[in-house]
Amino acid sequence: MEYFLPIAEVYVNLPLIFILSLVVGILSGLFGVGGGFLMTPFLIFLGVPPAYAVPNEANNILGTSISGSTTHYLKGTLDYKMGLMIVVGGVAGTILGIITFSYFKDIGKINIVISLSYMYILAIIGTIMLVQGVSEIDRARKKVVIRKKLHSHYWIHGLPFRMRFKKSKLYESAFTPIIIGLVVGFIAAIMGVGGAFILVPAMIYIIGMPTKLIPGTSLFVTIFVSAIVTVLHAFNYGSIDLMLVMILILGSILGVQIGQKLGEKVDSSEFKTILAVLLLLVGIAIAYDAFFAEKSVKVISESNGSKLLSPFAKFIKNISINAPILYGIFSISLALILGVGAAIVRKVISDLRKNIQVIKK
Repeated sequence: MEYFLPIAEVYVNLPLIFILSLVVGILSGLFGVGGGFLMTPFLIFLGVPPAYAVPNEANNILGTSISGSTTHYLKGTLDYKMGLMIVVGGVAGTILGIITFSYFKDIGKINIVISLSYMYILAIIGTIMLVQGVSEIDRARKKVVIRKKLHSHYWIHGLPFRMRFKKSKLYESAFTPIIIGLVVGFIAAIMGVGGAFILVPAMIYIIGMPTKLIPGTSLFVTIFVSAIVTVLHAFNYGSIDLMLVMILILGSILGVQIGQKLGEKVDSSEFKTILAVLLLLVGIAIAYDAFFAEKSVKVISESNGSKLLSPFAKFIKNISINAPILYGIFSISLALILGVGAAIVRKVISDLRKNIQVIKK
């Protein structure tokens, strides 16, 4: 079943997008990533132009991140102090990324820039994580124990303004998370991701945080980064399509709750290796789509496009044109309400189950 999106002005299969969003949401909850490194390419593969896929998935990531981080807050597996330091750098990086996005969009090169960014970054990070993850699994099977420090130290750890992060039991320079946040924010703005596929390995290998705190802290940071990306794209380009966003958020939020439950049974070695394989597979798919796949473009005139819109779709389009600020605020509010609501519902259901078990005993 294909539907015509009022803002992106393309036909898409919304039920298929919902299923894909559900699967990506499960992976998001399982690995503590925003899921954009998978869903943005999927949207592009399904015909959504990259310039629209990026901001709409950023809006979706906002909803899943709010849902996931709220759940981790209720469980106490979130390092706020570390997260806020990363957010400081993330805000600056996001603004720089939007400026870069605007430049390439103006010269008509943004689509190829997005594809190349995904291809190279996913390939590099995926390869590094896969090698390290496989090595850890091999050592575990052979029962080889290597005594080492909590985490390796690089030049970035020697920077000034050292701080103590009690939750993560770390003492290192405040510039370490800030610089990482700067890089994550920049990439998030261009690629339409929460940046967690870079942030998670950075937390593991550079910052050295405990594994149990990484998913919650990563999702906490992603809230702020994706919110800024959503606002700037909505106000500057009017490229947020609420029909698409609602389907994405509903599927992702449901999936992230399932994924977080499954994540309690995955050890750190499997965590790194599975995520690395996913990164590599998506990178290969993007490279094929960008350079080898044959593409056809369905051209729809403005008059024909307006005839394809339902009353609700026409309402969305009119609001986005006549009241862009209100439209952008509503997009963020939708993600906030659905995200927090899903986490609270999960908490209530979990408490009810515990009470029922106690009564039975």
